[in-house]
This record gives sequence, structure tokens and C-alpha cells, in this order.
Amino acid sequence: MRLVEASTEPTLSLKVAFASADRKRVDQHFGAARAFAIYRVSADEARLEEVARFAPEAMDGNEDKLLPKIALLEGCTAVYCQAVGASAVQQLLTRDIQPIKVEEGALIDDLLAILREELRGEPGGWLAKALQRQRRGARACGRLDALFDEAWQE
Repeated sequence: MRLVEASTEPTLSLKVAFASADRKRVDQHFGAARAFAIYRVSADEARLEEVARFAPEAMDGNEDKLLPKIALLEGCTAVYCQAVGASAVQQLLTRDIQPIKVEEGALIDDLLAILREELRGEPGGWLAKALQRQRRGARACGRLDALFDEAWQE
């Protein structure tokens, strides 16, 4: 299920995912997660954008079960989960997705409120790095747009 709205997004927003079976609390191990709730978060709001479900997977060390989960999170800045294995951490970080381990049953609304508060202030750690990457990407897109707008000589 994906929510699509025709609204302008805030200048500074991030996509974050939560490993959650009930969309209320973080209650899943990343590798064995059967569902993710993906939010668009800014200093002003947090909006559910997508919920994805997966068939139950055995916790057998099968690396192939990670691939569709990691592909789903493309474009996310972080994924909150109850636990995450070393191989998954490495694969997520390679794609600039920060895995964040939280206590079992941590409420998604509470985590979103904390994240929004950090966005309103001076973010540190992983969030500061993610915002830096986003700003660099926006500047690069702006330069590319400027090139396309230039008059071409033949």
C-alpha cells in the first residue's frame, strides 16, 4: 500500500522506516521483519507514505531475505528496528541507510516526535550526516537544472 498525495513537500524532509507488524511500535528484527512502515518526516510533520509486508522468513542466516527489504528502503535515511545483524548493517550503510536499534516495543509516534524535534534544532550524529548528503544532492540537482536551462550553441 502506498499513499500518494499531490502536495508540495517541505524543503527538508527525510524518509525513515520502522520494522513494525502493527504500525504502532517497533517490534521486528530487521532480517526477519514481516512489515515496514515508511514515513516522510520534516520538522513540521510526519506522514505515513507506505506500508510494505513480506512473507514470513525463517531466521536461518539466508542472506537472500535481506535483498528485497533493502531494496524497499531505497531512498530512506534510516530504519528503526529491534535488532539488526552485522551483514544487514553493512549492506544498509553502503546505501546510506542508517540502521537504528531501539528497545522492543518503542512507540513509532514517540520516535517520530524525537526525530522532528532534532530536525527543528541542531541535529548531530547520523542525522547531521544524512542532512549534509541531502543538501549536497540538492545543490548538485540545482547545478544540473541550471545546465539544462542554459542556451545551447550549435
